Amino acid sequence: QLQASGGGLVQAGGSLRLSCVAFGRTFSTSGMAWFRQAAGEEREFAAAVSWFGRSAYYADSVKGRFTISRDNAKNTVSLQMNSLKTEDTAVYYCAASYPGLRYSGGNWNRLAIYDYWGQGTQVTVSS
Repeated sequence: QLQASGGGLVQAGGSLRLSCVAFGRTFSTSGMAWFRQAAGEEREFAAAVSWFGRSAYYADSVKGRFTISRDNAKNTVSLQMNSLKTEDTAVYYCAASYPGLRYSGGNWNRLAIYDYWGQGTQVTVSS
C-alpha cells in the first residue's frame, strides 16, 4: 500500500513537496515513481528513482524543476516541485515497481512495470 500526501493549491512559480509512504512490504528493491493525470488526460510519467536513489529519471516537461528522492529506511519517496506551472495541475500518483525489477532501457516510464499505486494527491497550480 502506498499513501501519498502534500498536494494542494499553489500559485504559478511556487513550490510543493509531495511525499509517499509505503506499507506492507519492503520497497528497497522496487523502483519508485511519480505519475500524474490531468483531467480528461491519460496518466503520464513524471519522475522515477532507482532502488538506492543513485539514478533519477524525469519527463522532459518537469526536468530541471522537479526532484525525486527516496529514503529506504523510512520507506518513503518524495517529489520536490519548484517553479510550478499551470500545466502541472493534475492528480499525482506514487507507484512502486515489481520487486527485483531494475530500471533499464527507458522502462521507468511504463505503467505496466508498477504493481503498487497510491491513491493520488491533487496538485492545482493557479495563474
